[in-house]
Amino acid sequence: MAINDLHHFLTSYFSAHHCSLLYDDANMLTVQLTEKMDRALINRPFYWHYVKQMGFAGEPKQLTVITNPDKRDGKHEWIHYGSPRLQQITNHLLEHEKFTKLYERVNANQKTALYPWLITNIKISYQGKQKKDEIISIGLHLINGAMRLEMMEMLQERSMQNAISDYCYTISPMIKLQSGFRRIENVLISYIQDQDHDWAEASRQRMDEEMNLLRHFYQEEEQQQEMNKEIGDIKKRYSPRISFDVVNGGIFYLTDNQ
Repeated sequence: MAINDLHHFLTSYFSAHHCSLLYDDANMLTVQLTEKMDRALINRPFYWHYVKQMGFAGEPKQLTVITNPDKRDGKHEWIHYGSPRLQQITNHLLEHEKFTKLYERVNANQKTALYPWLITNIKISYQGKQKKDEIISIGLHLINGAMRLEMMEMLQERSMQNAISDYCYTISPMIKLQSGFRRIENVLISYIQDQDHDWAEASRQRMDEEMNLLRHFYQEEEQQQEMNKEIGDIKKRYSPRISFDVVNGGIFYLTDNQ
C-alpha cells in the first residue's frame, strides 16, 4: 500500500476526531489533539488527574508524525505500518469506534437521494520470518455492487455527519451486510494471491533450517519431548500465514450513485 494511503488514513482519523490539522504536506502531519485524543494517545494520566483536581482546563499536546520514510529527520516521530503509534491508533479504533453510520452533509433545496456504501479499513497481517501489516480501505456500493479502493482518500473530500441533511433521503440497501463482507473478503483474497510470495518461501526455508539444527543437538531419546516443544515454537514463529482484521467500518450514505 502506498505511503499516501497511510497519510490519508491518518488525516481522516484525526479530522474525524475533531483534531485540527496544523500542518499537512503529504510527508509530515502536525495535529492539535483534543483532550479526549490526548488521553487516548499520549500517556500522561497523572497530568490530567492533576489539572482536573486543580480545576484547570489542561493543555492537550500537538502531535507531529512523518509518513514518508525518505523524510525522516530524527526529531519527529516516523509512523509506518507495524509502528507502535499506528498500532495504538488501530487499537483505539477497535476499542471505541469500530462501526459507525454516517451521512454526507448536503446543502439541498430539493429531494436528494443518499446511497449506502459499506466502507471498511482492513489490516492485512503477513507473519513469518518477518512481519508486515498493510491497511486497505475499500468500499462496496450496496445497491449496484460497485467496489472502490482508497475510500478514505475519497471520504477526505466529503463532509460527513451523524444526522441526515434536510431534503435528503436514504436508498435501502439491496446487498445484505453479510454478503457485502464476503464480496470484500473475496477481493482481498484475490489481491493477496496476485502478490509475490517469496517471503513465505524464505520463512519456510528458515523454519526447516532451524528444525534441522535443533535435531542435530537433540539426538538422545530422552530429549524427544523437549525437542518437540522447541520444534512447536519454531513452527509458530516461522510458519508463513496471512490474516485479516477489520480495523473499523460502517455504512456511509453518499450522494454518488456509482
